[in-house]
Amino acid sequence: MKRDLYETLGVAKTADEKELKSAFRKLAMKYHPDKNPGDAEAEKTFKEISLAYEILKDPQKRAAYDRYGHAAFEQGGMGAGGAGMGAGAGGFSDIFEDIFGEMMGGGRQRRSSGGRERGADLRYNMEISLEEAYAGKTAQIRVPTSITCDVCTGTGAKPGTKPTTCATCQGSGRVRAAQGFFSVERTCPTCHGRGQIITDPCVKCHGQGRTTEERSLSVNIPAGIEDGTRIRLSGEGEAGLRGGPSGDLYIFLSVKPHEFYQRDGADLYCSVPISMTTAALGGKFDVATLDGTKSRVSVPEGTQAGKQFRLKGKGMPVLRSSQVGDLYIQIGIETPQKLTKRQRELLKEFEELSSKENNPESAGFFSRMKDFFDIE
Repeated sequence: MKRDLYETLGVAKTADEKELKSAFRKLAMKYHPDKNPGDAEAEKTFKEISLAYEILKDPQKRAAYDRYGHAAFEQGGMGAGGAGMGAGAGGFSDIFEDIFGEMMGGGRQRRSSGGRERGADLRYNMEISLEEAYAGKTAQIRVPTSITCDVCTGTGAKPGTKPTTCATCQGSGRVRAAQGFFSVERTCPTCHGRGQIITDPCVKCHGQGRTTEERSLSVNIPAGIEDGTRIRLSGEGEAGLRGGPSGDLYIFLSVKPHEFYQRDGADLYCSVPISMTTAALGGKFDVATLDGTKSRVSVPEGTQAGKQFRLKGKGMPVLRSSQVGDLYIQIGIETPQKLTKRQRELLKEFEELSSKENNPESAGFFSRMKDFFDIE
């Protein structure tokens, strides 16, 4: 059985990016092959922690792992095409450089041809009601984000001009420097890893290739959505630098607590207090359900506190399915308060007329207790 990735790094499942990086840095320095020459076990551990960090630092891969575990990256999953669990020589180099590059003069810049960089992923927190989770909805949200500059079309250069190749790194975005016995490669200090220099920047975006703006987006909330679900809108994140690809937007959903219903998966639970006389004599009452209708519950004579009644098909719809959960009504019995003199007299009279047959549970309990403790 493959080891849990969070356990491999020694972090909780709620760990943020900073905690992941800190945990990996400590373990990588401890188990790096250069510090443990000839130690096969240390090399194996280093590969495991590198692999775990590669997946958990990426929001999309982490979301897939949280939902499907290791299976998300097997048999043609996200691992296909080099996007998943595989970490070759280049992969370990990239991860190690990502963590320790800042110690050598700045963190690694992820860039593509021409100095283009992928935009950051964005997060949007959305709270919906249980009724909205039941029926689904299309929500309109406004997200402040960076978009491609419409003047320079994302190049960062003034219209009519174009970026020039960096003379320091010859367009590679990396420079090498000798440190003792090692040759260390780090981000080019002149172009900051972009490989190009913009000598005449765009007036509107100041060479960034993007501007800040608030956008209106439509988000489809499917019926049956659960609290904590994350919805990904591909390409709706921050625009990339200098025409680079946009990041993704992640919608984190939370469902507000309901006044009457508690949810457990597709099932709903509702506690209903009834009077002592209704429980004793029987009766009926109506409950409102999330589908906008009312359902009648029949209470038989002698109903006890804690009794549950099941209303089939009155729960929550199962996401992307035709199935529907059930609604469970749990009975609570309310003891009368602020009794009048006449009410007290009637209850005392009722108590005097009661027998063990009227209260078999309490009578049986105290009888068993006397026998157990041998009490006269």
